Amino acid sequence: MLTIGHLSHTVISRARRRVAGDMPDGSERIVSLHDKDARPIKKGRLGKPVEFGRKAQVTDNSDGIVVDYEVFQGNPPDAPQLPRSIARIKARFGKVPPRVTADHGYGEAPVYKELGDLGVKKVAIPRKGKLSQARKKVEPARGSRDLVKWRTGPEGRIAVLGHRYGWARSLMDGTPGAATWCGWGIFAHNSVKLAHLAATKGTTAPASRRRQAPPVNAPPGAAPPPTLPLVA
Repeated sequence: MLTIGHLSHTVISRARRRVAGDMPDGSERIVSLHDKDARPIKKGRLGKPVEFGRKAQVTDNSDGIVVDYEVFQGNPPDAPQLPRSIARIKARFGKVPPRVTADHGYGEAPVYKELGDLGVKKVAIPRKGKLSQARKKVEPARGSRDLVKWRTGPEGRIAVLGHRYGWARSLMDGTPGAATWCGWGIFAHNSVKLAHLAATKGTTAPASRRRQAPPVNAPPGAAPPPTLPLVA
């Protein structure tokens, strides 16, 4: 375990390297003496082009229940993480969601294949870069378009986790500590959400059910199926 003295020595050594013209790799850069695992993360936001901390992935269902999460050190690519999440869900619940959607950061061909191999029937993720002729026929389809639009709810869930359930700042050190902290936040979030769903059962349908994603290959006006889609 590194002490603050050791970290300070490392910071000074790397500062000297930068002055000499050698730029240390960002994955090794120390940005906090309090938390040695924190890393600079570039997400392309206008107000905050570079942030410091960790990256996390959240997967929830159409009732707003978080069913999987993972906390990463640094800024690994998004795409490979989604099949891993769905595989964990399959192991945990014994089945895969029939439909999966996510933002374009996950839109790579291997992701579609891996999700299909896991048993997912419908994948609606905008592809990165220029669309092929085949993808131009698939992405504008009504089922895919509606599922992508439906994804805006989980985007708001990430903000709620940050503002109300402690995800904005972990008070536990290290990546394992941050993962534990985020897990307690999800436990609190899911407890509130489940209590709300139980209280409204048999009365007014929850908003998440009213804006439920369309079933796979359903004709216009078809009722949603009993199984619920998962959204990363």
